[in-house]
Amino acid sequence: MDKVLLDVRHISHRFGSVLAVNDVSFQIKRGEIFGLVGESGSGKSTLARLIMSIYRPTVGSILFDGIDLGDKKQLLQHRAMLQSARQLIFQDSASSLDPRWRVCDIIAEPMRLHKIKPPRGSYRAEAAFQLRYVGLDPSYLDKYPAELSGGMRQRVAIARALTMEPQLLVADEPVASLDSPIRAQILNLFAHLQKEHGFTFLLIAHDLDVVRYLSDRIGVMYRGSLVELAPAAELFSAPLHPYTKALLSAIPVPDPSRQKKRPPVQAVYRTAGRWTRINDEHFVREAEA
Repeated sequence: MDKVLLDVRHISHRFGSVLAVNDVSFQIKRGEIFGLVGESGSGKSTLARLIMSIYRPTVGSILFDGIDLGDKKQLLQHRAMLQSARQLIFQDSASSLDPRWRVCDIIAEPMRLHKIKPPRGSYRAEAAFQLRYVGLDPSYLDKYPAELSGGMRQRVAIARALTMEPQLLVADEPVASLDSPIRAQILNLFAHLQKEHGFTFLLIAHDLDVVRYLSDRIGVMYRGSLVELAPAAELFSAPLHPYTKALLSAIPVPDPSRQKKRPPVQAVYRTAGRWTRINDEHFVREAEA
């Protein structure tokens, strides 16, 4: 079996005259947790929507399990599989869950749409199982999203995605709007679920610290370009691109005296465009201040 599930090849995407994503290439292996980080406007969310076929790339190609997502014929031929095998979790759970629907109906919706027979006999029983699995009591089945906290709503969104047993789960800033304790709970839940299910996980965030302990590899986006790609431990111990160093310097250090001694890092750069291979898994793009 091919180890690569997602293959992004020289993707670029424009919105009118704005180049949102510029010549981005990377691969994600089956069962891997891949972190993608960068500030707001760096192109992360656009890239997520390209991977989910919400947008079509202006240039380049994306292969999912060998299927070219830019080929209309292949997309139509494998449409049902692609819709279930790729699931997206948004940052804002309040707007991604229908406020008129109860939790039970929200979780069961993908199965109903795809006419999937519930493994546990009924849609309600399946929703209750998934709710327990993400740490919520089945008593919440008849609640509306407005009656839930932000962390609870995000758990419902995760439960909805997991009903399809996806091969690829894309989480776009899933904890950005949550308080620190709830953020930690959701990240721990992702780690547990990924270990249990073995799905491939693309975790998108603007904060390197969010993806630090979950990701096998991390890609750093800056102004639409992927500027560094490395195993998580190596990226934190030996960052090479100036922007990666700037992101790392923004992570607070618990010791105030050590924090004071940190040198300031200039965070505005011009990407020169050429990739340099440091080793088999560490790549960096040239940059000029």
